[in-house]
Amino acid sequence: MKWLNPDDSTDGVEVRKGGGARRVGKIGGLGAIVVVVISLILGKNPMEMLGFVNNAIPDQTQTQTTGTVTNVGANNDSTLTVRVYNSCNTVWNGILRDKFGKSYSRPRLVMFEGSVQTACGGASSASGPFYCPGDRMVYIDLGFFQELSQRFNAPGQLAKAYVIAHEMGHHIQNLLGMTDQVDAARGRLSEAAYNKLSVKLELQADFYAGLWAHYAEQEQIIQLEQGDIESALGAAGAVGDDRLQREATGTTNPDSFTHGTSAQRIYWFKKGYTSGDFSQGDTFNDPSLN
Repeated sequence: MKWLNPDDSTDGVEVRKGGGARRVGKIGGLGAIVVVVISLILGKNPMEMLGFVNNAIPDQTQTQTTGTVTNVGANNDSTLTVRVYNSCNTVWNGILRDKFGKSYSRPRLVMFEGSVQTACGGASSASGPFYCPGDRMVYIDLGFFQELSQRFNAPGQLAKAYVIAHEMGHHIQNLLGMTDQVDAARGRLSEAAYNKLSVKLELQADFYAGLWAHYAEQEQIIQLEQGDIESALGAAGAVGDDRLQREATGTTNPDSFTHGTSAQRIYWFKKGYTSGDFSQGDTFNDPSLN
């Protein structure tokens, strides 16, 4: 992936170190895979361990420090994260304006180490990247990218960009009211039925990540090279619920899926990228997901 017109502005970007350990109400997205694997091994409900319900892990008293991003412009993961964040803001500003006549509200980007405090509670680096609807912030643990490459065999810049764009996709869902609708359904649905809604939410964020790649390329922000799309598809496939469950337990339980199968995640990212059509990303009314 080559940057043709990168935006290295750090407006709305911060770095945090330290934090607490109470997890409530985050949207886990791609980055929650570590917690999902642990929950499957322990026989726990991944939704609870990811903080989709109001379970409380005792707070830890730690100091959280906030700083600014340094060395932006260098060839590192911080630079990549900032550039993808800024390009997502550019792309989604145009889509919301043209498609809905809406003004786009940017989320803040927090790159953190160790653990972090949020409006959704606290999270450790074990949670990986996530989005918090409560404070409209995207939280990226840069250490996750090494795990993505080494543990899940999904190297490449577009694989990393997919992670960031997926979490930015959750922000779009929040702005359009989809997050609130899914959250409101929690109390009246069985666990299996609610898990299906969660899958639809996550697959739509995958579609939005593909949509970002489509428009970022079309608007000549990036230039995709041979192997880039395969890199992103590899990342999507590496974190399918079926693959993670099979690796962790030797079997699968579709009723407990919360993010979608490898094939589904690949399909929806690819659909967003190839179609470039926002209207084709309505996972909630797609018959194949019922």
